[in-house]
Amino acid sequence: MLVTHVELKDFRNYESLALELGAGPTLIVGSNGQGKTNLVEALGFLSTLGSHRVSTDHAMVRQHTDAAIVRVRLEHNDRKFLAEVQINRSGANRAQINRSAIRTRELPRYFSSVLFAPEDLVLVRGEPSGRRRFIDDLLILRSPRFSGVISDYERVVKQRNMLLKTARASGNRDAQLSTLDVWDERLIEFGSEIISARSSLVADLSPEVSRAYERIVGADHGASLANSLSIVSRQDDPENAVATNAVGEIISVADATTAFAAALDSVRKTERDRAITLVGPHRDDLIFGLNGLPARGYASHGESWSFALALKLASAELLRRESSAGDPVLILDDVFAELDQSRRERLAESIANFEQVLITAAVFDDVPEHLAAHVIHIRAGEVVGSE
Repeated sequence: MLVTHVELKDFRNYESLALELGAGPTLIVGSNGQGKTNLVEALGFLSTLGSHRVSTDHAMVRQHTDAAIVRVRLEHNDRKFLAEVQINRSGANRAQINRSAIRTRELPRYFSSVLFAPEDLVLVRGEPSGRRRFIDDLLILRSPRFSGVISDYERVVKQRNMLLKTARASGNRDAQLSTLDVWDERLIEFGSEIISARSSLVADLSPEVSRAYERIVGADHGASLANSLSIVSRQDDPENAVATNAVGEIISVADATTAFAAALDSVRKTERDRAITLVGPHRDDLIFGLNGLPARGYASHGESWSFALALKLASAELLRRESSAGDPVLILDDVFAELDQSRRERLAESIANFEQVLITAAVFDDVPEHLAAHVIHIRAGEVVGSE
């Protein structure tokens, strides 16, 4: 898949931008704060419906304007189409394909990209929420229908928590919780499907991560992934739950359903006291391992950076292998500045055969020369040169 044309209107510091892109690597160069990352953030949002930098969409709308527009022309084989998303400061976002309105959550069906940025270091060192979002974004790119499943699950969790809080506040818990079983059924239905799909994805992704890490660092450090599931963890010993319940095998929907129901039953009293849903995909984690140890807490800065990069390269490899729409667009935002010369060259070799690669850099010489066949210069939200 190729992005052949990009238009931005009132996105971040771009009042208006029109840019042609081609196949192969494109280097986007500019000093810090000029808009390089804003440009690739817009493309990333189009394929994942989220920003790698902020949690709220309105932060991407240019100051003193009501909406931002990201519009791209896409091409794969003989197919060409126009994809567009309007990000509204208030109200729901809107999306179009070939000028016809679609549901926004359907956009990942049409455009696939994998973006790596310095912020992705938190995948290894940060909290579980970032790792859950990473695996769910990849799950949606792999199977776009899960956008709806995940949205439905999040809605059920929210409604269930509201019911638990209302019951605790009223003092008449039994009466207030009479409908809890109904919400439990929906929670288990959507949650079990997510748990099973995540387990299958992690099983496929783990060997790709191992190979990608080895290509980057030039050595086999035993990089691995595993799920940590709240539905099988010991609620009476939460400190050891992650360490003792890493699950690497694929879990069927039926098995997840059984375990989920049992877990809800075991924590029912605690949930009523705390007024919060304690088990389910929203409480799970991914365990990243290096040399048999958890990467979080044991990996050095360089190892953590390489692991995060391996996660994204492995994601791109998995998507290109499974997609009928060709390679995902690979986006590397300010990556090469953090790598030594040998790792820069190994990374360049790893990405050389992708259909389209977009690379941002503040310093031209940070990027291997053969990745700079096409260079775009950005300054203050404008393209000031292309060569």
